[in-house]
Amino acid sequence: MKVEAVIYDIGNVLITWNPERYYDSRIGAAARQQLFTAVDLHKMNDDIDAGAPFRDTIYDWAARHPAWATEIRWWHDHWIDMASPRIEGSILLLRRLRARGVPVFSLTNFGIHSFAYALTQYDFLAEFDRPYISGHMGVTKPDPRIYQMVEADCGLPPESLLFTDDRADNIATAAARGWQVHRFDGVAGWAQRLVDAGLLTAEEART
Repeated sequence: MKVEAVIYDIGNVLITWNPERYYDSRIGAAARQQLFTAVDLHKMNDDIDAGAPFRDTIYDWAARHPAWATEIRWWHDHWIDMASPRIEGSILLLRRLRARGVPVFSLTNFGIHSFAYALTQYDFLAEFDRPYISGHMGVTKPDPRIYQMVEADCGLPPESLLFTDDRADNIATAAARGWQVHRFDGVAGWAQRLVDAGLLTAEEART
């Protein structure tokens, strides 16, 4: 079926998201492993992505884990260093799709306040025709409800949506709903998928 909208995940598709790398650079891999074993920082982030307050949630976790309080607060205080750099080729493809008049949406696990902050750092985050942000929606991928909410809001048939995400579980749920999907593992593969779908020419897909 013809693609009527392209839907982008953000983390590790448009922006590199790698907290472990940041912590390794600050305290070393061994200490980082100890921290992530002692404190489930990804669970903390899941709560934020589902709508919990950004700073208050992180600082509360820090207070509950005093041995690692400073390092936990970095998740807030140095968040932008964990959510970088930009994936320029992917951003270029997004802009070329929009230049062709292809509707481009986001569907991302992102907190309310962390996304608002990211908007001040990354101009392209304001360029989506429809942004679907989990913190505002109160549900995160890969829960099927978030995909249902996208379908209901945009009014397009599931089979007409082309979704790219780096996580296999997020892709699997979308595919089960009938969405066209692409597991993002680099700009080149995504560019070729857009060409194969007839959304960009080979020249337009060159990054």
